[in-house]
Amino acid sequence: MVEIPDQLECLFTASVEEDEGSYSIEIPREELDMGRVSAGETYRVVILDEPQPRSESQPAEPSATAVTSSPSTPPVSSGDIREVTIETLGDQGDGIAKVERGYVLIVPEARPEDEVTVEITDVRENFAFTRVQNDSDSSPDR
Repeated sequence: MVEIPDQLECLFTASVEEDEGSYSIEIPREELDMGRVSAGETYRVVILDEPQPRSESQPAEPSATAVTSSPSTPPVSSGDIREVTIETLGDQGDGIAKVERGYVLIVPEARPEDEVTVEITDVRENFAFTRVQNDSDSSPDR
C-alpha cells in the first residue's frame, strides 16, 4: 500500500510527455481552480508505476504514468455514507481516513482515532471530500 503524506496537496493521474528533449506532466486545471496548487510555485512530484494488465507471455515493463497504483474508478460515490476511523491529520488540519485500495477521505474537524459517520460530498480520482454526519442529520425531523 502507498503511504500518503500529510503534506499532500493534490493527487491525479497524468502521462509524462516529451517535447524537444524536455519532459512534462500536465496538471489538471481543476487543481489550480480549487487553489490546491499555484502556477509558478515549486512542488515535489512523485511518480508511481501503474500496473498494466498483461498476458503470461508479455514481460512486465515499467509505465510512465504518474501518481496512481489502483484502478481509476473511485470506490465511493457522491452521497455515499461511510463509517470511518481517522488515521492522521492532513496539512490543513483535516482528518484523513482511508477506505478500499487506500482511497483517501478528507474529513473536516476530525482528529486521529475519531470514529465518525461521513457523507461523501466531492469525489476525485484518488481522494474525496466529506462532511461529518451528526445524529440530527439522520433524524426524521430534518
